[in-house]
Amino acid sequence: MDSLTQIILGAACGEAVLGKKIGNKALLLGAIGGTIPDLDVILGNFIYNNQIDAMLFHRGFMHSIFFSIGFTLIFGWLSLTLHNCKNLTVTITLKRWFLFWFLALFTHPVLDCFTPYGTQLFAPFSNYRVAFNTIAVADPLYTLPFLVCLCVVMFYKKTSFKRQLWLNIGLGISSLYLLFTVFNKFYIDCIFEKSLKQQHIAYSRYTVQPTILNKILWYGIAETETGYYNAEYSFLDREVVFKDFVYLPKVRALKKDNFNDLKQLSWFSNHYYNLYPKANGYYVYNDLRYPMLDKSKPNTSVFRLKLYKEGNRLNMQPFEPQTDNLKNLFQNLWLRIKGI
Repeated sequence: MDSLTQIILGAACGEAVLGKKIGNKALLLGAIGGTIPDLDVILGNFIYNNQIDAMLFHRGFMHSIFFSIGFTLIFGWLSLTLHNCKNLTVTITLKRWFLFWFLALFTHPVLDCFTPYGTQLFAPFSNYRVAFNTIAVADPLYTLPFLVCLCVVMFYKKTSFKRQLWLNIGLGISSLYLLFTVFNKFYIDCIFEKSLKQQHIAYSRYTVQPTILNKILWYGIAETETGYYNAEYSFLDREVVFKDFVYLPKVRALKKDNFNDLKQLSWFSNHYYNLYPKANGYYVYNDLRYPMLDKSKPNTSVFRLKLYKEGNRLNMQPFEPQTDNLKNLFQNLWLRIKGI
């Protein structure tokens, strides 16, 4: 999920475990803990010179259960030591510190598992990317009610019953909403399968996910032997069906067997991709799990990477979201959400 959502979830974990002990400081500590896994974005650029390696490092080991356990032990001991050094009257046991850090660190990748981007929850022993595709990487309906509840929490004393009540409301609403997205995903999958059948599309596999910032408009893509069919469905459409399928032939300007970096990128996008040749020795890699900006132009994926050869490897220019015409992009998104 986006950084703000992870900060809010981490703050809620801090409040749940340490709130009655240290009040609003628990919210701050939790927010810090909930942010730590995403520091792999910065760390990856320090470790790797290759931009592909740096991008693939994100949501890897630092988002795994083993990282959460290991650093829970480290941060727990450090927290206990620093807290005792200050000779404070408030006692926080090592067990409570462990519980706080584990929840703050581990709820981050667990929440990321529900997004289409997914996370390597079992790294370094497995690179399997857990992605349930039930919620967009940024969803105001999950984040904003949670944020309001935590803001209210801050205005009550640490021992107040109302403080605990508002925390429970925030956790309850967000958890129920997340559970709703799971059942909703099963429903959408059924609609997409029915739509493919109506279009007589013989597919080998498919994936469906919500579009950014909402749960109303969904995007689906199905793979065939020679290409991909993608379409969208809004809950506000007059018909309960994915409409206006667009066919994209498979384009592989480079062979995966010749470049391990391309194998890694293919794994990253769950093998839903096209690779187009461009001028001056560049290549455009489109991650087809995400919608196109312009249906009339197949080379306009939201998640588009510009690759180039560097020795016997591939590298890429730093990733930048395609925001050349952001206003039109969101206008078109809003129009499509309203249904056809």
